[in-house]
Amino acid sequence: MLTSTPFIPYAKQEITAEDVEAVASALSSPIITRGEKVLEFERELAAYTGAKYAVAFNSGTAALMAAYHAADIGSNTRVLTTPNTFVSTVGSAMLRKATPVFIDIERATGNIDLEALLLNLSRKTSRGKTVIVPVHYAGIAVDVQAIDAAIDEMDAMIIEDAAHAIGSKYKDGTMVGSCAYSHMAIFSFHPAKTITTGEGGCVTTNDEALAIKLKTFRNNGIENASSGMSPPMPWESHIDFLSGNYHLTEFQAALGLSQLKRIDSFIAKRKHLLATYHKLLDGVKHVQLLQPQNPDFVAPHLCVAHIDFTSLKTTRERVMNALKEKGIGTQYHYIPIYRQNFFTKEAGDISEYFPEMERHFAEGLSLPLHVALSESDVERVVKALKSCLKL
Repeated sequence: MLTSTPFIPYAKQEITAEDVEAVASALSSPIITRGEKVLEFERELAAYTGAKYAVAFNSGTAALMAAYHAADIGSNTRVLTTPNTFVSTVGSAMLRKATPVFIDIERATGNIDLEALLLNLSRKTSRGKTVIVPVHYAGIAVDVQAIDAAIDEMDAMIIEDAAHAIGSKYKDGTMVGSCAYSHMAIFSFHPAKTITTGEGGCVTTNDEALAIKLKTFRNNGIENASSGMSPPMPWESHIDFLSGNYHLTEFQAALGLSQLKRIDSFIAKRKHLLATYHKLLDGVKHVQLLQPQNPDFVAPHLCVAHIDFTSLKTTRERVMNALKEKGIGTQYHYIPIYRQNFFTKEAGDISEYFPEMERHFAEGLSLPLHVALSESDVERVVKALKSCLKL
């Protein structure tokens, strides 16, 4: 009997019976939004990361928007960041009229080039403030401690985009999201991430004033008891600015809490699968995986391969389509932000200033990495990849 080979997506959530039961229980409770489950999820996230406060949002993008609001960025703010990221890292800042300043990336990690960033920080600005937004690409932590040590502007701020990196650690073993060297860190709980709430995100911080600003932004700019404010009357609220409704629901928080119980096993499985990829692709000509300095401190989100398609006389499009025909899904992360239409319409083509980002753009391919995979699945992916590359 003929059987079809199951399709392997590049990313996939794991939802168990326990997850479903947790969500169903939350749906059966009298309060299904802005209740105790959200508060519990926030407490557990703060405890896991080591931060004093965690404020949950309905997406990672909303978390970024709130963080930029809390940082009070505006038209006189320059935002130093990487072009190798999802659009919301930059777009949420540009919506507040801030000016993005892109720094090229490191080949080995896909992260912002730390030396180039520190050089840029050494250049004094005559007005406005600087906000640095390091992105922990694929779960590999940027050396935020080095960035913090290099800052000499009184009002400069560090906001970590840790959407890929829950569970990762810095080189000193400190947990990403602890905000030991930054003002805020944001996480995403999209289904492609290590844990999911369906859609969702959060901001961690050690600053109570920032936490209050984050909660107020989440709730349409309303200042009341739930945002940490105390109006004179219990029914009274004040609105000093307009934002929107970015609340996480109780049933999303219940899913997050259930998933958070398994985060260590999720990370261990992803590490094992990524190590298997490294073993099987080691020494393969024209194919190179990312090379973090300390793999033990990485909670992997992506398995990114740099493939010299030109030397192999093929293209990424052909390889992705050929893999799809073999039942394997792949993706690319990311088209450089400075190549997106919303940016080129204003700034033109600036790609010549980012040789490493351009090389990553030409050669990057994200292979399947998620906890539903087995070792044999990874072996199948690598075998199919070698076949498509004629290796």
